[in-house]
Amino acid sequence: MISRTKFKIDSTTIENLLCAAGIAGAREISPLGAGEYNAVFSATAHGKEYAIKIAPPKDVPILTYEKGMMRAEVFWYRQMREHTSITVPEIYFADFEHQQIPTDYFIMEKLSGQQLDKMKFSDAERAQTDSVTATMAAQIHKIKNDRFGYVQNGLHDDWYQAIRAMVQALLDDCARKGKKSKRGKKLLTWIDRYRDVLEKAECCMVNFDIWWPNIICSRENGTIKYAWIDPERSFWGDRIADFVCLEWTKPLEQKKKSLAAYNAAADLPIHVTREEKIRYAVAQGYLALIQEVEKYYRYTPAHFGWWRNILSSAWFYRSAFRILEHP
Repeated sequence: MISRTKFKIDSTTIENLLCAAGIAGAREISPLGAGEYNAVFSATAHGKEYAIKIAPPKDVPILTYEKGMMRAEVFWYRQMREHTSITVPEIYFADFEHQQIPTDYFIMEKLSGQQLDKMKFSDAERAQTDSVTATMAAQIHKIKNDRFGYVQNGLHDDWYQAIRAMVQALLDDCARKGKKSKRGKKLLTWIDRYRDVLEKAECCMVNFDIWWPNIICSRENGTIKYAWIDPERSFWGDRIADFVCLEWTKPLEQKKKSLAAYNAAADLPIHVTREEKIRYAVAQGYLALIQEVEKYYRYTPAHFGWWRNILSSAWFYRSAFRILEHP
């Protein structure tokens, strides 16, 4: 998708980036995926496939939590590789010092397979996707920390302080574009009202971007293998936030397939209590605010992404505020 944040680069420069990493003879260089923030390309060299991910240009305005996000992505890949059995790409090379181009980039393994939303499943295989994804989420939630927030933005002592700072940062980003978010300010009021609930949340790795395009599937010996890509929007936070993406159109208590699979594998099951509903609604509201504000940074009203974000954020706000008003 077209986006203001994508770094414009030609094939010759990409070939030079690969050479700087010791990967010579690159061929078949082409854009990869339908991402809307970074520029991503695939290339083949000596029979091996690579993916090159390039951050936005330094002079392009981005959201506060997106600053330094590519370094954070490498950090989260390492966390999953070291602490879970989830398949993730191997990182071959990273340049965060801008020795070759004036922005961050890294080179990684290109995983074989297709994005989950494009995979051809049998009915039985499709029925298992929600359960498998929830079980993978349970794995990353066993990765713990004692402070909350985005690693690239500074951490906080509890989830209330972290999510409040995350929301305030987006409101500030909105103001920098000359815009206001009444619903974002309303969310901040709810966060303050439910401070005692949010302070109790335990800290773990949260992906917060477990959408089907970020799950790579392949069929091996009649079995579907799953892998994860793009953990760049991960943070240390409240585990229940990942349920916003799982069976996303359903209320928390109706995500029965995901809850059953998750609770069977999790170290801390979710029982859909009043407090968990409140924490879930706050996470929904936060995603809504992200979608509301990011459209000012990425798109214009002429883009599909602008109108998709308007509709999607409105849906998440309605769902969140309905719960927060009557948990």
